[in-house]
Amino acid sequence: MALSVNVTEQTGYSIAAVVGDVDGATAPELQEAVLAAAGPGCRLLLDMSQVAYMSSAGLRVMLLLYRQISANAGSKVVLVGLPEDVQETMAATGFLKFFVIADTLEDGAAALNR
Repeated sequence: MALSVNVTEQTGYSIAAVVGDVDGATAPELQEAVLAAAGPGCRLLLDMSQVAYMSSAGLRVMLLLYRQISANAGSKVVLVGLPEDVQETMAATGFLKFFVIADTLEDGAAALNR
């Protein structure tokens, strides 16, 4: 399945809506799109609700995104709407502990302010 990442600007933060599978073929697209939206001081909701599958390549990119975004002072990323399978995989690998997780975009926006 092809991957699309649609970034929209909100007041004070951005939403990157990810649709499709994140695997070895599509993970670089995710990385490029998110990093393009993630400048210094960025506040980003990564809407993962339409991601059905994430491979180890996707997990690696998620960790890389976390490290690059959190290295910028004042930057924050919140994962929103993680499907149960993806969340379980991230938990089993220990990657989930790096991220703030929210069920809805509204909860994610509130988490950005904490």
